[in-house]
Amino acid sequence: MRAIDAGILVCAECHELNKQDADTDEQVCTRCGALVHARRPNSLVRTWALLITAAILYIPANMLPIMTINSLGKGAPSTIMSGVVDLVHYGMFPIAAVVFIASILVPTFKLVGIGLLLFSIQRRQPLSARQRIWMYRFIEFIGRWSMLDIFVIAILVAVVNFGRLASIEANLGAIAFASVVILTMLAAVSFDPRLIWDNTESDDDHD
Repeated sequence: MRAIDAGILVCAECHELNKQDADTDEQVCTRCGALVHARRPNSLVRTWALLITAAILYIPANMLPIMTINSLGKGAPSTIMSGVVDLVHYGMFPIAAVVFIASILVPTFKLVGIGLLLFSIQRRQPLSARQRIWMYRFIEFIGRWSMLDIFVIAILVAVVNFGRLASIEANLGAIAFASVVILTMLAAVSFDPRLIWDNTESDDDHD
């Protein structure tokens, strides 16, 4: 049985359990005074909006140069993929693998994963609640590694600054990539996982 079936609302701020008051349109938490809802208002709409925006920015994030390495007054901008290719060319396979996974695979999986999760809930696709919640938890888990490239660029820009001898500059691709990461993180946060159980028709999934 779900908490909502028993007339119990969970406060999103302090996690206090509140007895649902059917006579009140805007119920507040008895502990902290925050508004409590059976489900986050407009959760699917906000998540779709954030996800679509992230998907649009994902194109310039991969097409535009993410950074420029200047050496002796000469520099060549590089995209995420060209940077991976350069690392492979120089024999740095472990670093190339880390960059490829963190900058290509993880954002792609998050975009596709959240999209499939939303679509399966709205269209009631044949996915069990356990499959959906596993996907949601995995998306949350890998989200923390999406900023790896941005952290590396920020450190390199701050550390490697020797004037015309050698320097590294962040480009527009880094801004677009950081925006994609932030938007996908916000999409995962705005999604209410309780909707997964609301859209489950099998009683076995509630065990």
